[in-house]
Amino acid sequence: MAEGRSRDEWVRMSSLMALIANAHRDPKKTRSFKPRDFDPFARRSRPVTVGIGVLKDVFLKGGRRQEKRR
Repeated sequence: MAEGRSRDEWVRMSSLMALIANAHRDPKKTRSFKPRDFDPFARRSRPVTVGIGVLKDVFLKGGRRQEKRR
């Protein structure tokens, strides 16, 4: 129960921190902040990892990798 309350308080505080940070930022130099930028409990999305073969196909050959159809 205490963890749920802590998470709820962080949701509120992170929204306020994002609001204040966006009010004082330079729109030409920085992106807008989102509440998840300040929330320690927010889940971060992981970048998609691909093999080196896919990167070579895209950047060197300029095409998409063809998947084998069954």
